[in-house]
Amino acid sequence: MAKDEKNHKDLRVDEAHLYREEIFTDLKVATLRRMTPVKPDGLPDPSRPPLFSAETQVMSQVGPVPIQCPIEARTLKEAIDKFPAAIEEAIEKIVQEARDIRRREASRIVVPGAIPGGFPGTIPPSSPGRIELG
Repeated sequence: MAKDEKNHKDLRVDEAHLYREEIFTDLKVATLRRMTPVKPDGLPDPSRPPLFSAETQVMSQVGPVPIQCPIEARTLKEAIDKFPAAIEEAIEKIVQEARDIRRREASRIVVPGAIPGGFPGTIPPSSPGRIELG
């Protein structure tokens, strides 16, 4: 039996962590997802809190960028109220990550013959650091 076939047979639904997903939108900028915990019979599981996430798109120089983030909330109203701050925080994290990537790329040492991204270049291993012309 192939390894992949065995892995597929081991797939099981985790009945202790089932959720019903609901989507709410204002048809303008906000999409909220509520994941309501349920028991295996589909009835709500009040022993676990619901999970909320926020989604929107912001325009950038390259077009719309999807933004998603969790929201710490117990009710839909609380998630609605926390939506702007949660999205703002997610945008700040993305901008900071982009700055960090740009900073790392700018400070990288470029080695002759190396293609950006770490791929080997055209310099033969027998002559490291030498560029051979025609």
